[in-house]
Amino acid sequence: MKTITEVIKKNNTYPEKVLQFGEGNFLRAFADYLIDIMNEKGIFGGSVVICQPIERGLCEKINEQNGVYTLMLRGRENGEAVEKTRVIESVSRCIDPYEDFAALLEFARSEELKVVISNTTEAGIAFSKADKFTDAPPSSYPAKLTRVLFERYSFFGGSDESALLILPVELIDKNGDRLRECVNAYSEMWELGEGFAAWLEKCWFANTLVDRIVTGYPAKEADALCERLGYRDELLDTAEPFFFWALEVPEKFRAVFPADKSGLNAVFSDDISGYKMRKVRILNGAHTASVLGAYAAGYDIVRDMMNDEVFGSFIDSTLREEIIPFIPLPENELNEFAAAVLERFNNPFIDHKLLDISLNSVSKFKARCLPSLLDNVKAGKFPKHLLFAFACLAEFYRGEKHGDRYFGTRGGEEYEIRDEAQVIDFVAEACKGKDYVRKLMANTSFWGIDLTEIDGAEAFVESACEAIRTSGVKSATELL
Repeated sequence: MKTITEVIKKNNTYPEKVLQFGEGNFLRAFADYLIDIMNEKGIFGGSVVICQPIERGLCEKINEQNGVYTLMLRGRENGEAVEKTRVIESVSRCIDPYEDFAALLEFARSEELKVVISNTTEAGIAFSKADKFTDAPPSSYPAKLTRVLFERYSFFGGSDESALLILPVELIDKNGDRLRECVNAYSEMWELGEGFAAWLEKCWFANTLVDRIVTGYPAKEADALCERLGYRDELLDTAEPFFFWALEVPEKFRAVFPADKSGLNAVFSDDISGYKMRKVRILNGAHTASVLGAYAAGYDIVRDMMNDEVFGSFIDSTLREEIIPFIPLPENELNEFAAAVLERFNNPFIDHKLLDISLNSVSKFKARCLPSLLDNVKAGKFPKHLLFAFACLAEFYRGEKHGDRYFGTRGGEEYEIRDEAQVIDFVAEACKGKDYVRKLMANTSFWGIDLTEIDGAEAFVESACEAIRTSGVKSATELL
């Protein structure tokens, strides 16, 4: 079979406007896809230079394929299963700074460079005193970025025109602010001077929020898919069709990277906190509220849960009655997002395992469901759906320790309950007694509040737990 480079020839060569730290599946299916769309529409006209962030990566393969790769978008749109294929041509080349750090610094001196994008995992935005200015390259991403920025500042004399728009997509709160703090810390530790510190203020470190499920290289299907494509693609990437990117970018920088004009769901905002709340409470909250009960009912993947009338109705009612009314965004936007979420949960191409989602469910419930639950209480409304979800959590965590591991049972078969050691130790001991539910609800170190103080909550959860154990989770939903 021919390679992609033998079949696909780049149609355009664009100026290198973007430096991207990260060559993984997500950025190639998200940011580089967006840039490819913007180039097609004639609103950006720029290509991406990728910097491999760690010593072992895909740099060699990217350069072998001239930056070209195939993206397959597979999922549901308007209720129908869809599969779309696009050849991405927005990547120019990849730099391995561990092999050629000078090439990275050389690109920092380019007049064409306007934007920095990164995805170096949640742990990637961190400060390390071990990094030195003379390292080639420094270990951490923020240290590498600081070297790049200082090289640019020095070459252009701190001009306004040389300032960059910096777009981290790491999944941490206030990712732009956190990255700026790290860069400032390196500037201070390395004594790079007040002039550099002043120039950094001219750059914009944007807080961003991204939303797209990227399933990456389809190893099990790769041969068959490449046969359909008619060429071998070592960088084949797969993702769902849904796309959302919210960016806190001031007006003067928006023309530099006009994502909002791409036709994709990319929005500029002065404050993206509402969009974050929308994602956490609707998408993540719906997952956390439903998957433990669905697993107890015998389901193993999200799609099968969604095709069950009881759980489909439960999720819909939870969103409509107890989550959406308390998010400060227009109701029509929230309803549209919720509908898209339910469609995404039913993706025929993704087997999302419920046990994978169950990881660290205690902290997930606190972050994703508890705020909505408490908003209901403050409004004088009894949150029966979210309290039922809590009962499902309590029953899922009812188990026994075997050595260092903790197991529950479903239909006579064991499943592992995975959470932090302090959580496992507490529930393992608490569920031995008759007051397990009370102890779990009253644990302020878990929830930041004693949930038994909510009028009627303890009695409801106790009843729900009893119904789940005796009649099964589906029958127990009759309490609702």
